[in-house]
Amino acid sequence: MSVDHTRAPVLEALADYHAQGRLSFTPPGHKQARGADPAVREVLGDAVFLGDVLASGGLDDRLERGRVLERAEELMADAVHAEHTFFTTCGSSLSVKAAMLAVAGPHERLLIGRDAHKSVVSGLVLAGIEPVWVEPRWDAERHIAHPPSAAEFEEAFAAHPDAKGALITSPTPYGACADLRAVAEVCHRRSRPLIVDEAWGAHLPFHPDLPSWAMDAGADVCVTSIHKMGSGLEQGSVFHLRGDLVPPKLLKMRADLLGTTSPSVLIYAGLDGWRRQMALRGRELMSGALELAARVRAAVGELDGLRVDGRDDYCGPGLADDFDPLPCVIDVTGLGITGYRAADWLREHRAVDAHLTDHRRIGAQLTHADDAATADELLSALKDLVRAAPELRAAPGVDVPPPSELRMEQAMLPRDAFFGPTEDVPVARAAGRVAAEMITPYPPGIPAVLPGERLTEPVLRYLSTGRAAGMNLPDPTDPELGTVRVVARDA
Repeated sequence: MSVDHTRAPVLEALADYHAQGRLSFTPPGHKQARGADPAVREVLGDAVFLGDVLASGGLDDRLERGRVLERAEELMADAVHAEHTFFTTCGSSLSVKAAMLAVAGPHERLLIGRDAHKSVVSGLVLAGIEPVWVEPRWDAERHIAHPPSAAEFEEAFAAHPDAKGALITSPTPYGACADLRAVAEVCHRRSRPLIVDEAWGAHLPFHPDLPSWAMDAGADVCVTSIHKMGSGLEQGSVFHLRGDLVPPKLLKMRADLLGTTSPSVLIYAGLDGWRRQMALRGRELMSGALELAARVRAAVGELDGLRVDGRDDYCGPGLADDFDPLPCVIDVTGLGITGYRAADWLREHRAVDAHLTDHRRIGAQLTHADDAATADELLSALKDLVRAAPELRAAPGVDVPPPSELRMEQAMLPRDAFFGPTEDVPVARAAGRVAAEMITPYPPGIPAVLPGERLTEPVLRYLSTGRAAGMNLPDPTDPELGTVRVVARDA
């Protein structure tokens, strides 16, 4: 099949829609901005509304005979060496659930790295899948988790040979990467599929100096957030498929079960345009981003009290296998403040938003959209932070447990704990009880507590001290963490 990456089927169909002067008596009700509130139009601009049309019966005809979306997905698959690609407009939170449901069903086992995103846990709750947790490689000195190794998946399969497949997160939000080729080999020796949550790796296929990307490493299903490290709109996600271990029709059916029947053409257009941009100029753009990241890393490393986590920190025996340098993760412990305090100060005093924040780090995510001007602004703000740090009020400390105390017993299936009888108990009396909710420091969104885990005092203390220090906990029933929702005693 001849592939022409200069084409962008969704964008071209949208341009044709406007050129035809189509008059819609269908949703959306704003009717090409005419009915939108004037104040909303002033803030958003009419271009947003002009791109907001029905996917079926608008962008394409009611039977989708123009194959607009299908052609765009075929081009995306070719660009990243997949056999099939599916666009979604509900983020990778939907994509990863669809992948899980295509591999395992209720009460079937799935091997999962315990550093998985909260969307994976949501998939367990919805599907009734039984997780077999595979331990990450913990760096006890830096209090950070790296993806599990192939050997750890080998051991998990040996203990649970009936597991239907495996799921691993790589890269992590911190930039740590697994040896995906080795993990895929472990799975395929048993004819089991590997799902890779590569939400942070949209850029990886487009430069040889970046870590290997999941499809090239032999993964069966890969989930990618184009809005994270690409230039798509928020919620723009794709999942890719290779091989014959997961039937494409089954994967699409599982996605249809979860997805919206009103997909956003705006988001489709962003996915389509990003693919064309990267297929034509990806290597050039990523070369510039890598050069800029190297300059920023070197400059931050010269600032007193700041330290940039690098390859030597993350890779090595017992640690990660590879490293993506674009998430510029900065350790601020040398300033005597937490990452929460640093992020808040940068936003309030310099109008600079950091991404990842934890008890000791902030993340400055660099992409191909950054340039010398944005890099200089970041460095200037960090210099100001260094100068201001001695005057900042000391933040409460966060009591981070050692790796041996972070893991808790999975006493019940996540689904059973989440949907069963529950009660709220004071956090001081919650140790020993079985959690009925997720508790997730966000970002990066890796749950510290899962439904069905038996709560322990060290983990509860970590969350309580973290909350007092500025940790964001968006999902517990009590956002102040005065109480915790647990399985009722008589359940």
